[in-house]
Amino acid sequence: MRHSQCTAAKATQHLTFESWAVPICIGVTCKSSYQVCYDVVEFTEDIILRDISRFSGELFVSSGEHPRSSTQSICKSILEECSSSFNCYIARTVCGRRALGPRVGLFVNTRFEVIEANCRYLGIPFTFNWLMLPLFGIQLAWRLAIASWRCPFHYIRCAQGRVRSISSRVRRTLHGSSDDIGWLQQTPGMAPVEDGTARFLELLECIRNGEHTLPDSFVYLLIPGLFSNHGPLYFVATKKFFSKKGLACHIAKIHSEASVEHNAWELKQYIEELYWGSGKRVMLLGHSKGGVDAAAALSMYWSDLKDKVAGLALVQSPYGGTPVASDILREGQIADRETRRIMEFLICKLIKGDIRALEDLTYEKRKEFIMNHKLPEEIPLISFHSEASVAPGVLATMTHIAHAELPWLPLPNFGGEESDNSAQAGRQVPVVIPVSAAMAVCALHLQLRYGEKSDGLVTCRDAEVPGSVVVRPNQKLDHAWMVYSSWKKNPTEPDPCEMCEALLTQLVEIGKSEQGKKGVGSSSTSNSTT
Repeated sequence: MRHSQCTAAKATQHLTFESWAVPICIGVTCKSSYQVCYDVVEFTEDIILRDISRFSGELFVSSGEHPRSSTQSICKSILEECSSSFNCYIARTVCGRRALGPRVGLFVNTRFEVIEANCRYLGIPFTFNWLMLPLFGIQLAWRLAIASWRCPFHYIRCAQGRVRSISSRVRRTLHGSSDDIGWLQQTPGMAPVEDGTARFLELLECIRNGEHTLPDSFVYLLIPGLFSNHGPLYFVATKKFFSKKGLACHIAKIHSEASVEHNAWELKQYIEELYWGSGKRVMLLGHSKGGVDAAAALSMYWSDLKDKVAGLALVQSPYGGTPVASDILREGQIADRETRRIMEFLICKLIKGDIRALEDLTYEKRKEFIMNHKLPEEIPLISFHSEASVAPGVLATMTHIAHAELPWLPLPNFGGEESDNSAQAGRQVPVVIPVSAAMAVCALHLQLRYGEKSDGLVTCRDAEVPGSVVVRPNQKLDHAWMVYSSWKKNPTEPDPCEMCEALLTQLVEIGKSEQGKKGVGSSSTSNSTT
């Protein structure tokens, strides 16, 4: 009896095992045969065509959910139905197998029976996947064709942008400073100028005849221009000429390669020292950038200098700017970065200057500065500009800029007595360079490119300060003539020292006439009040 019970129990156990083991094996076998096809479809969908259309997605999932999300929901329902730990293990195993996703759904009941889902229903998306493969191939080929077309189009667009950039740079380079030259006369609100050439020529003729009327009641300060620190004879002849006349004359010791604002502060302090040291007002004469620095000092610190400065004469000064500086440092033109690097190397590295010294003379910087700092109206002003000669004979003109001191080599003395020549320290040899030739070439360039008359560096229109008395001499003078003496002097023509004296004499007259007008105006005002 006991043996029969055991036999029945084993049979029951065997039947029970068969009842759930066989369906599992069937499901696994179906799964393995289906897995290969499903992996191909998944590889095609996920790797090659990740961005398939919504239409194909809706064919795969009719409920609107993604297949993976539906798989997760089925697995969650299986987990909820499992009560024992063995059931949960089987459910997690089913959930962890991606191949059993929405196509083959295996469900676990409470009797541990694993049954296969309706394969006919799940075979529909499987069949659609295989039918959609040609469509996917066509779509992939279409996208590859579009990409092959987009690549040359992209290069064409890049080439067009490059061509437009180069053409814009070429136009900006060729256009140059055409719209900036003479902007002071074109700007509304600027004070008009007065022509004082006739009176200047009269005073110059009197000085050449020996009539010197420049008073000694002022201190005369000569302000050098750009790169003057590298010219030892800059304004030296003029200072000696004034000193011989018994006049107090000084050359401003400033760093000519510094910015305009920096030199304005230095000049302000220099003027105050001269005023408090001598008790006399200061007459300013600035050449080239020196005139711009002096004008900046008066416009920025006029409240401190109005009782200490008697007048300002700007000689060949680029008050409105210069096309030479603008054409060199203009942004957006051909080789603008390379040109700026070269100038920075020359100015900053070689001569230990500041690139802003040249940048402050561009039209852009001058416009900005003049609009923010205007010259006071009560200061007497003279603007002097000239035109350089472009004749071929100028190319042979040499300019004396410095002296070179050479050591003296004494001859051997065989008599035992020392010669007096051995005591001499050395001898001076003049240093001459063709500055006039370089200025003539620059003046010819500005005349051919812009049609403007210039002294080689500054155009005539940019040197006229609004509200000033303008002097336009008939003599052909380049930019360096006023501060350096020529190697060959013409005795029939005035020299730079006489011209500087005539300018300062005329400036003194303008100051006296303005004081007379103020005196008449104040007296008339007092009479009207009485």
